[in-house]
Amino acid sequence: MRRRKRSAVRRAWLYSLLLSLPGLVFAAILFYRAGLAAAPTILLGSCLLLYLLLLSAALIESMVRPLQTLSNVVASLREGDYSFRARGAGSHDAMGELAGEINALADLLQRQRVRSLEATALLARILEVMHSPLFAFDRENQLQLVNYAGGQLLNRPYARCFGQTALELGLGDLLAAADQTIHSFNGKPNRWLLRKAAFRQDGLPHTLLLLADVSQPLQEEEQAAWKRLIRVLGHELSNSLAPIKSIAGSLLARVDQITADAATVKDFRRGLGVVEGRADSLHRFVQSYRLLAQLPPPHFKSVQLGPLLERVVLLEQRLHVHLDAGPPVVIDADPDQLEQMFINLLANAVDASLANNSDSVRAGWRIVDTTAVVTIEDRGTGIANTENLFVPFYTTKPTGSGVGLALAQQIARAHGGEIRLLNRDDGDGARATIRLPVARM
Repeated sequence: MRRRKRSAVRRAWLYSLLLSLPGLVFAAILFYRAGLAAAPTILLGSCLLLYLLLLSAALIESMVRPLQTLSNVVASLREGDYSFRARGAGSHDAMGELAGEINALADLLQRQRVRSLEATALLARILEVMHSPLFAFDRENQLQLVNYAGGQLLNRPYARCFGQTALELGLGDLLAAADQTIHSFNGKPNRWLLRKAAFRQDGLPHTLLLLADVSQPLQEEEQAAWKRLIRVLGHELSNSLAPIKSIAGSLLARVDQITADAATVKDFRRGLGVVEGRADSLHRFVQSYRLLAQLPPPHFKSVQLGPLLERVVLLEQRLHVHLDAGPPVVIDADPDQLEQMFINLLANAVDASLANNSDSVRAGWRIVDTTAVVTIEDRGTGIANTENLFVPFYTTKPTGSGVGLALAQQIARAHGGEIRLLNRDDGDGARATIRLPVARM
């Protein structure tokens, strides 16, 4: 840059000398014809030469200095400093117009930079508060961007996520999967809807992954489907079982009128009794399932959680349940439905402990932020299949109906809460965690 500036100044001096040369030649000829002495000629020539030098210097300075100023302003803009402005922008000449255009460009770039910083800050804030995990990978499948929810899903510190490949982070299958597909992650019960998008940064291709938790909507759809199925099956079975039971009862009452030997009469009586008994059992079975489809909406009122749990614990008489009392907490709930939910969960815990020859069942509650967290722990054999726990008709008990847990989850969600049932990490057994919102005071 200095070499170019010097060459430009030298060219300006050279052009000034060339422009002054005809005048110097004309003055020399004039002095010669005038026959002036050497001393006046040297004096006049020196004065003329000094005048031309000063005039050229002033001309060069008036041209070079504004250009240097404009160059410095442009250099500041290139380096991202928009605080400098060029002088002389108001004059109506070429330099003034150029200075005005550069100042207008500086103002435009400064506004764009402010908008860019604001947009970047807004994007960072949005990514921070997003509940959906978001990841961005470059063409080498290395992580370049992750939000807080993504770091929580990976269960890694935020700083340790960057620079890792998708395979190292356990996201290789998601990166290779198709768009809008459902996936599970790290063995957790949540189900995620994968959304993929491609974008470019610095001209290089990148891949954006967005995971949306669709566990609750899918479970709600499944529950709605089960309810429709239960209504249809319950209606059809009830319509068929009622006449079967009635006819079997009528025939059983007329068995004694049959003219046959005692063995035949006994067989008729036993067979009709089996038909009547099974029809009655199936009717009760259907009615228990219809409870899932006909659960009324909760009638909310202020409920003390501690006394309610104490009543539920006292109802269980098969073994002693240790209750770890927590802080006083009030929730908005339907006490009848909530009590039924805790009865079902506590009964499952007691059944599991008794099946494993254990007498250890504990219950308790605590407050986390604005949520009441109730835990029920047993020392059974644990859970073999956690995916089907809350599916109606599914049960691992020989005499179970598959209604208890599904009904408990339905009650919890109607109260704005959720139930999680997982194996304990401190030994045999399972832990049911019930989250319910605390009432606003």
